[in-house]
Amino acid sequence: MRVIPVRTAAEQQAFLDFPRRLYADDPNWVGPLDLELRALFNPKRNPHFSEGEAQWWLAQDSRKQVVGRIAAFIYYPKARRYAVPTGGIGFFEVVEDYAVAEALLATAQAWLAERGMQAVDACINFGENDRFWGVLIEGFDSPPSYGMPYNKPYYADYLSRYGFELYFRQESRELDLRQIPERIIRIAQRAAYKEGVSFSYPNLSNLHHYALDFMTIYNDAWRFHEHFVPLTEDRLRLIVENLKPILIEEMIYFAYVENEPAGIILAIPDLNQIFRPWRGRPTLWQLLSFLWRKRNKYAWYRRKGILTRARVMLMGVRPKFQRRGLESALAYLPVPPVVQMGITHAELSWVGDFNPAMLAVLEAIQARRSRIHATFRYYFSPEVRQRVLREARPIISRAS
Repeated sequence: MRVIPVRTAAEQQAFLDFPRRLYADDPNWVGPLDLELRALFNPKRNPHFSEGEAQWWLAQDSRKQVVGRIAAFIYYPKARRYAVPTGGIGFFEVVEDYAVAEALLATAQAWLAERGMQAVDACINFGENDRFWGVLIEGFDSPPSYGMPYNKPYYADYLSRYGFELYFRQESRELDLRQIPERIIRIAQRAAYKEGVSFSYPNLSNLHHYALDFMTIYNDAWRFHEHFVPLTEDRLRLIVENLKPILIEEMIYFAYVENEPAGIILAIPDLNQIFRPWRGRPTLWQLLSFLWRKRNKYAWYRRKGILTRARVMLMGVRPKFQRRGLESALAYLPVPPVVQMGITHAELSWVGDFNPAMLAVLEAIQARRSRIHATFRYYFSPEVRQRVLREARPIISRAS
């Protein structure tokens, strides 16, 4: 068995094809689209390359059959915010053989160490944490929602055997949009009538204005989270570029106080309900059919009962506007129009265990826990780990 860096077009295609063989008998696996992964690792499409770098590898057996893959990457502005420089690995897939997993992890670690990293997080994305983030550890009995990872049950064990420790847990919750608690509805309606408070759907034909409002809310509401990296206009441009083709206005709702951006809820259609048969590699006909059928807010798919779910990617209120009922208003007010469209369920994914306030909101709206992902961390030496634990909050406290 050997681990080789991906350099040629054929090797890149082998990297993309391997999961289709690995999950051939798993009805719940939904492959991320090849075109999305190609864009993610294209320096012309991903602004993280402006201050970062990435590499793919393949593991091959003696017959040159692919038996595993891995990617490693560094976004230096974020890596340097940790107690020690910390890179990332992701897109890790491997047959059920720990020796192969160990070789892949060691190769990625060596590449990161050569570039000054002293720790690594797994399995994460070379980009925002709204997709491809975490290792599934609970909830293998149903297909993932769009952008959420799905993996073999033994991955967490392999990471632990290598020396990774649980860094934080990520909860996803399932919500029947037709059964919002009456208490939440009352709070939402009171908040909507408060003087100076207004709400707005974005105009997708003029998304730039709302994107800047989103950046204002995000950079304020999430700035207290550990190792937060503010959105820049370049990163915002990538988010808008990726999301705009799939958005539905009724699934995005802004709250304003005295015309100042105050909060947002952002959901997208669960495209995995549509993409599932494609196994990550749609034909030209499938892509053209999708572009035609997604017109009028996916009317064809909604009429056929194929698209019935949304994924809530993000909800937040800026600190100075909290405790005014805006959280409840954002959770409920956009719901009736969405239900009228035939979208009856939503997955709220994901919320980290380091965000108890948002977990409390999920409890209040009686969202059912549907799956758990985990982010793991590995320090390259015991000395580095001990130094971090002396100087910073222990990682195990974030996983309690």
